[in-house]
This record gives sequence, C-alpha cells and structure tokens, in this order.
Amino acid sequence: MPMTVVVTRNVSSRVRGFLASVMLELAPGVYSAPRLSPAVRERVWQVLEQWFPNEREASLILLWQEPGIPGGQAVRVLGISPVRFHEVDGLFLAHRP
Repeated sequence: MPMTVVVTRNVSSRVRGFLASVMLELAPGVYSAPRLSPAVRERVWQVLEQWFPNEREASLILLWQEPGIPGGQAVRVLGISPVRFHEVDGLFLAHRP
C-alpha cells in the first residue's frame, strides 16, 4: 500500500471535507495517506470525478507510487493544473507553460 497524495486548488468545502475524512491534511489543499489501498484510492477518485463537474475553476492532482511503471509514480489530474504533465517514454515530466 503506497503513499498517496492529493493536491487541490480552489475546491469546495465539500471536497475538502471528504478528503480530510480519508486523508491527513498536511497543508491547505494538500492531503496525504501513507497506507491507502488501491481499492480505496480508486473509490476516492471515483467520488472526486463525480463531484468535479460542480466545481468552478478548480483542479485536483492525485499522485501515488506505482513500481510497475517507468519512473515509479502515477499521476491523475482533474481540471486545469498550473503544471502540465507529459508522458515521455513512460516517465511523467512536468512542464510550466
């Protein structure tokens, strides 16, 4: 069960409360869980995807360790992130426009 991190920007109190019920809020909008199972991580992401259309000018980034892929880290994004992620040869690279 790898470490999972969620970084939020401009999300509603509903989303923040939900994430705080599942994960520890380390800083405003930054949530972490050291032992979140893949099944729970998927369920959390499904809830966030369902609620996201009600958000305005928000973004969410989900990160977790994934040993089976090059780079060892998986990323999911909802909304427009200030950093664009590009996959190059199986590695995720961050690009600031």
